[in-house]
Amino acid sequence: MDELIYKLKQEIIEALNLEDMTPEDIDENASLFGEGLGLDSIDALELIVLMEKNYGIKLQDPNQGKEIFKSVKVMAEFIQKNRTK
Repeated sequence: MDELIYKLKQEIIEALNLEDMTPEDIDENASLFGEGLGLDSIDALELIVLMEKNYGIKLQDPNQGKEIFKSVKVMAEFIQKNRTK
């Protein structure tokens, strides 16, 4: 799981062009939106694309994203349970 969390942090940095960040800068339990990493709705779309492209996971319900994208750790747990790639 730690390996997936680290990889996910790298993919988020790359997908969202967070140039000044390293995986170590991202707290796996911090919120991705608002107070935490400070992502917005455009970033959420990028995360959805990332999950589909890299892990074969297609979200059926956009509201599902609110739960899945709570933190990197929650995202990694979801990917681990649902990945097809």
